[in-house]
Amino acid sequence: NMNNNLSELTAVIVTYKTNINVLKNCLNSIKAEIKILLIENSNKFENEKEIKSQFSNVEILCTGLNLGMGAGNNFGLKFVKTKYALILNPDIVCSNDFFLNIKNYLGGNINFSLIGSVYNNHTNYKPAGFFNNQDLKNAKFINEFNLYEVDWIAGHTMLVNLSKFNEKKIFDENYFLFFEELDLCRSVKKKNEKTFMCPNLKVNHLGWKGSFAADENYEIESLKLRNWHYIWSMFYYNKKNYGYFFALRKSISRLFRSILRIIYYSIRFDKKGRVIYTYRLLGLLNSIFLKKSNFRINFKN
Repeated sequence: NMNNNLSELTAVIVTYKTNINVLKNCLNSIKAEIKILLIENSNKFENEKEIKSQFSNVEILCTGLNLGMGAGNNFGLKFVKTKYALILNPDIVCSNDFFLNIKNYLGGNINFSLIGSVYNNHTNYKPAGFFNNQDLKNAKFINEFNLYEVDWIAGHTMLVNLSKFNEKKIFDENYFLFFEELDLCRSVKKKNEKTFMCPNLKVNHLGWKGSFAADENYEIESLKLRNWHYIWSMFYYNKKNYGYFFALRKSISRLFRSILRIIYYSIRFDKKGRVIYTYRLLGLLNSIFLKKSNFRINFKN
């Protein structure tokens, strides 16, 4: 029964002190009959009353502390009772025909683990790709389903076929931010399962507006967090998938470049530049010495 397919879908959205208007734009773009789990990565969701009064399909769960993207989604997936989960960043807006089109993949007639979306608005970001960096033009197109077979998809919008995963912890929780979706896609490929990109599932992605990063007062804090974790996660991803020495070899030049940049930006009194490369260096050193991805921003509130 095609009409009822959406009852097999639960949206999981991980928030962290997310701007209320950004979040509402996301929720408004999701069909009202779809159950939505909002996973707040702290101990209190500030706008609970307002969201609940406007969206009857939303359930709010707090993790109690900031688990990061992967672990936050794992936490949410534990509560999903449907066959399929749609993992969404809170700064995503789904196109008008998104849920009309996603129904085609909820009937069980196609064998997949993950399906990703394409951008309405970003032309410079790749929505999907291959581990050997070959061009998306080479993707195998499956006409009857309108899908492209790929190695990886962007993590902001992922349709997950939960029956393909032995447990609901689908993300490696060592990552706090960045590369966790790439790692997931790699593990799907290792199992000889399938990841697709669907040109009919279109989204607008604000980018970096899904958490406190949307707040100008926290611009420097956000830069610290993103740069530390980007480099930490890159090293960990390479180490996990290709071995420690491969990861080390890939990052030695980055190590020296960061040190030179820190000196350069210090001389120029460029605070932003200095912060970016200082935190890249710190993230890299922590990953080289096998420390966990434990860097967090402490809010004064």
